[in-house]
Amino acid sequence: MSSSTDVPGPDAPTTRREAGHLVLGGTPIGNAEDASPRLRRLLAEADVVAAEDTRRLHALAGRLGVQVGGRVVSFHEHNEAERADDLLDVVDGGGTVLVVSDAGMPSVSDPGFRVVGRAVERGLPVTTAPGPSAVLTALALSGLPTDRFCFEGFLPRKAGDRSRALAALVDEPRTLVFFEAPHRVAETLAAMAGAFGPDRPAAVARELPTTYEEVLRGRLAELAGHAAEEQLRGEICVVVGGAPPRGPVPLAELVPAVLARVDGGERLKDVVADVAQGAGVPERALYAAALDARRGGAGGAVSSSRPEGAGRRTARGQVQAHQQRPGQERPAESGPVT
Repeated sequence: MSSSTDVPGPDAPTTRREAGHLVLGGTPIGNAEDASPRLRRLLAEADVVAAEDTRRLHALAGRLGVQVGGRVVSFHEHNEAERADDLLDVVDGGGTVLVVSDAGMPSVSDPGFRVVGRAVERGLPVTTAPGPSAVLTALALSGLPTDRFCFEGFLPRKAGDRSRALAALVDEPRTLVFFEAPHRVAETLAAMAGAFGPDRPAAVARELPTTYEEVLRGRLAELAGHAAEEQLRGEICVVVGGAPPRGPVPLAELVPAVLARVDGGERLKDVVADVAQGAGVPERALYAAALDARRGGAGGAVSSSRPEGAGRRTARGQVQAHQQRPGQERPAESGPVT
């Protein structure tokens, strides 16, 4: 197990010169006042500031009244892999490298993942200067369950790939959080309504947290219609409620599959055990329903090949078969079994 630590204590043994730190700095996602004092200090003191967009970095520093003291380099998805070791060489030499994205926390749908992985490989310290998070802000404001959630980032742009990605999430019970571009949000919401159902609750949060902040809450179909009629602008998060718990599959829908496998040569008892486990229904209930279907529901006698456990012995010594229909607790009696 690897770990990242702060500066070692004065008595810690060293086998080489003390390394610096790679710091992931969380930047404001809309309101400059959300910048932490630690971020301000790091902008002024770091030896190197690796920024997703250097122009935006200087604009942020200006709003914060901070003079960037170190060297500023561009660090984005197209050069992250090739530039990672150059930045880590600075850390290895005892310097501090601050990595910042345009907004929010680096490495979360932003550059940073590769350089952190490379730092771990090289055994160099990595830490964070935490800051605002669009994911958590949108989740908190959505009004949807927050105890369990998953972040899916941006969905694929191509319709087919997007449909497959959504299909894989249809039964996900946790609240889902997505990023989306404003010019694609209407199409994405419509695709979600088609995949998850039009009545799945959701929220669309944009421009968090600025004076233009807006959170739209409703059903997916309603939100898709609103987005199609009114162009949504700014950075957008889509939060979708998790899939509701599914009730057990009706026995009537399972019996044909059971009987088809039995007709194919499998033992009824084995098939029922397999199907019942997969569908989450009681084995005895499915077994009784399958027996009932085989005799056409007429209640007549069946052959003595009935497996054990399908009946009970009465006080007179006569064995009576019983079936448990869906929704019934009391077994229904049938004729004598030979």
